[in-house]
Amino acid sequence: MKKLKSDKKRVWLVGHTGLVGSALKRRLIKEDFHILTSSRSEVNLLNQHDVCEWVFRNTPDIVIMCAGKVGGIKANIESPYDFLYENTTILTNVINASHKNNIEKFINISSSCIYPRESKRPIKEDRIGFGSVEPTNEGYAYSKIVGLKLCESLAKQFNKNFFSLIPTNLYGPNDNFNLKTAHVPAALIKKFHKAKANNEKFVQVWGSGKAIREFLHVDDFADACLHILKSYTSVKPINVGTGKGITIKSFAHIVKEIVGFKGKIVFGNENLDGMPSKVLDTTKLETLGWRSRISLRKGLKDFYKWFEKNETKNNLINFPPQEPPENSKFFKNITL
Repeated sequence: MKKLKSDKKRVWLVGHTGLVGSALKRRLIKEDFHILTSSRSEVNLLNQHDVCEWVFRNTPDIVIMCAGKVGGIKANIESPYDFLYENTTILTNVINASHKNNIEKFINISSSCIYPRESKRPIKEDRIGFGSVEPTNEGYAYSKIVGLKLCESLAKQFNKNFFSLIPTNLYGPNDNFNLKTAHVPAALIKKFHKAKANNEKFVQVWGSGKAIREFLHVDDFADACLHILKSYTSVKPINVGTGKGITIKSFAHIVKEIVGFKGKIVFGNENLDGMPSKVLDTTKLETLGWRSRISLRKGLKDFYKWFEKNETKNNLINFPPQEPPENSKFFKNITL
């Protein structure tokens, strides 16, 4: 027998301990929602039966899908099958269970990597599927396209209120600092901090530094998500970002300054840049009345303060020393 519901909307945050999920939990606690969370021991998202049973027993009204296997360019290059299989399976299981149990609203947190590599910038939502994705993260990108298309198909065939948010590159508290799988902001903060502590002479940065990216603090993203939850009536995908790009070179220098590292930055092979430029068109979101409020510099300063406070407790600083650039196949001794 299903449990009786209270007047509060019941929101299942799938992946509540990660970067996005934890930020959404912090934000939703301030609102009139009943938040549902699930640990890996409670439900195996790779098991369709487990997911369906959990949704049936816990009766959420709204599902926000934040869970999945994530990683930076290095991890995506090395493990494309893992990213494709695990994320496709998790998305399929959670979306299908939500459909079968008549969930009122489903918000799928997708990724800007679903856009074609050669998309015109800034990238509009209607460019999905009009070209090949960036080869260095194909597995992850195609899994996210499947999730988005499942939501679109359910909306068309069954009139479901299932849709996708497409965030730009996010950073902030509870990010992943494992250098084998970390994204740019967390990886650079960790590298510069460790280099400063050990009086090292240089820090290596993947790629040439020429690639252009857009960065959004995860607390801003959580605020945008709540705004969309309350005001968005369409089931079409919607971009979430700042609409402002910055080169990885400039971004690295800002992080270096904030951390206080005095050495040099060593950039490397442009074949590791990924998409040349990835900046989202945020016109639809701005039309809803939402804009980013946390500047990049302030967001990074706050992120670094959080890192310093949590590094010992969470063992965030434990990783092997850098190899000299001349011994690495990824670097060409370009020092800036």
